[in-house]
Amino acid sequence: MKVTFLGTGTSQGIPVIACDCEVCISENKHDKRLRVSVLIEHQGKSIVVDAGPDFRYQMLRAGVRHLDALLFTHEHKDHVAGLDDVRAFNYKQQSEINVYADLRVQQALKREFHYIFSEAKYPGIPRLELHEIRADQPFTVAGIEIIPISVMHYKLPVFGYRIGDFTYITDAKTIDNENIEKIRGSKILVINALQKESHVSHLTFDEAIDLAQEIGAAETYLTHISHRLGTHANISVELPNGIALAYDGLELHS
Repeated sequence: MKVTFLGTGTSQGIPVIACDCEVCISENKHDKRLRVSVLIEHQGKSIVVDAGPDFRYQMLRAGVRHLDALLFTHEHKDHVAGLDDVRAFNYKQQSEINVYADLRVQQALKREFHYIFSEAKYPGIPRLELHEIRADQPFTVAGIEIIPISVMHYKLPVFGYRIGDFTYITDAKTIDNENIEKIRGSKILVINALQKESHVSHLTFDEAIDLAQEIGAAETYLTHISHRLGTHANISVELPNGIALAYDGLELHS
């Protein structure tokens, strides 16, 4: 299985509009972060987790030619705003795109993209096939088994996903013991680390490191990174062995 980080930034991306901090003016390509998303390729199938505002460019930059499914973690704009652009895949593949989300997220999609789900179908709109995800039920996408991991983003339940030895979690602040146990045994863990300062709805740098060390994956990558964390170069030297900052374009093999 191949995993490509399409975006590793927080909701504003990096650089942030009108910001001239050290991170936002950095010329290091690792400090240029689109909104968070990953591409999973396995046995000839392609799955994207979250379609934020940068989805169109992410598909172009990664050279994605075929999309089998979209998985959503939750309904915040930085994770769903690019949904309209799946219509390019509708046209090329001459088929609907499978979308996996829980019922709350599906309701949000129907509000935000009401024209997609209208009874009167306007020509050229995206064509989707919605599939319900439940926190307590593994599911299969394009022949790939996926285990949902339930985490809390302040008071909002959010899904992470485990596929084989790979676990992907974003927008987490707390994870209960039951779901920690679902993660254990992963060889590769991806977890969010927003900034060093305390935050109400995201793991901080230190909290993410502590959680990663508790889970004990051979490799951990930090994502959903804010410009307030620091430059890729400066923060990388602070990380323990086995933990690294993810960056846009990074490819992993599991």
